[in-house]
Amino acid sequence: MRAHLLAARLAGPVATSREESLRSYRLFAARDPRVLLGLCPEQPWGPRDLLRLMADRCGVSDDPHHTTGADVIDPERTVAALDAFAGRLREAARRQLPVLLGTGHPHRLLDFYAALAAALSAAGCQVLTPAQGCRVDITTRFGLRTYNLDYVRGVALVREPGARPIGSETGAHTHSPLPIRRALGVQADVGGPLPELVIGDHGWVCGAGQLGFEAIGLADTDDPALFVGQAEGRVSVVVPLDDAVRSDYYRPLTRYVLNRACLSQ
Repeated sequence: MRAHLLAARLAGPVATSREESLRSYRLFAARDPRVLLGLCPEQPWGPRDLLRLMADRCGVSDDPHHTTGADVIDPERTVAALDAFAGRLREAARRQLPVLLGTGHPHRLLDFYAALAAALSAAGCQVLTPAQGCRVDITTRFGLRTYNLDYVRGVALVREPGARPIGSETGAHTHSPLPIRRALGVQADVGGPLPELVIGDHGWVCGAGQLGFEAIGLADTDDPALFVGQAEGRVSVVVPLDDAVRSDYYRPLTRYVLNRACLSQ
């Protein structure tokens, strides 16, 4: 696994630049909602605090004078986090917990999450799909955009109305926590079961964790919110890796996680 992470640039030197990561830390310290991802930090995280945290959790350089070039993820930390991630899946399957999966990176990570959804369903977990087709208004850098909440193979995503047929494989890239809030709100309103584990990335994880749901997910070096959520006890597991490489590069991770979780079919 370590060799694959390095070869696919999921860890080691990654495509995310040092400039992008440091910019995200500054924006997070300023409480910019674009990088908070739905998290309301309890502590006053400054840029240096975040840099130290990310060095500890991801393996990035903790030198504030290192400001250019590719950022770096320690593959040993990724493997350790994948093991912890698999442990939470194994426990969810053992207890047959209701789960909800969602992604802001459908073009890259849909297959990864869909395989987890299928395995958890086969183990007896209810894979929840609340608020299918519901409208979600999200503020983007292009202004207010309206999206519809959809599920593909048990994985939530958002797409622009009319852009693709319901159930098609592609969706929009988003960091927003609004889709998970919408899904959970509708599920609560109809009296349906609520998830006891949320699996995903970006706002799906932070939004759920902030509301008190157990959440686990994947995060890149420019997504400090998930790691802050973990440090503050609102996110259970965060796997540090590049979250935007080719979708087929995640297949070995899928096999690894399902094997470790004893969910291989």
